[in-house]
Amino acid sequence: MRKSLFSFTLLASLTLTSCSTILNNLPGVYTLEIQQGNIVDQNMINQLKPNMDKRQVLYIMGSPMLTDFFHKNRWDYVYYDKPSGDDPVEKKVFLVFKETDGMEKLAGLFGDFKPSNLPVLKPSNEMIVDLPKREVDRTLWEMITGLFGFDGSDTDSSAPKGKSSATANLPF
Repeated sequence: MRKSLFSFTLLASLTLTSCSTILNNLPGVYTLEIQQGNIVDQNMINQLKPNMDKRQVLYIMGSPMLTDFFHKNRWDYVYYDKPSGDDPVEKKVFLVFKETDGMEKLAGLFGDFKPSNLPVLKPSNEMIVDLPKREVDRTLWEMITGLFGFDGSDTDSSAPKGKSSATANLPF
């Protein structure tokens, strides 16, 4: 009885642990891609310069994932991505600030990215599109006023240039 209980327990535990392995490797089974944390790339790290204040770093990197209570001068950026069917990718960047002149400035960084000495060139996604000139004989307002006989062509030629005929006869 004891031997059969042990073998049943062993068989049940092996079956339960292999379920996830079998289900993950079945063809046609969809698994979700899980992204967590701050997305950090090399272009963001290249924009960081020594002695930047916290506001400038916050503009470039975004808010940190973790703010450690014991290390208030360190910001932690952690990124975790598990594409469906692939190995998980985890990237970490830690920014260290030092207080100088009453302001906390960027003193250094360490983690999975290294800053580059090359100048930062951000690719632009903007496009310039030339639109053809629209040829319109008359505007909508000119068409409406033309229906009532007010087409704007009845100006007085004796009025001085720049003044309408109604204001030309006023003493001032």
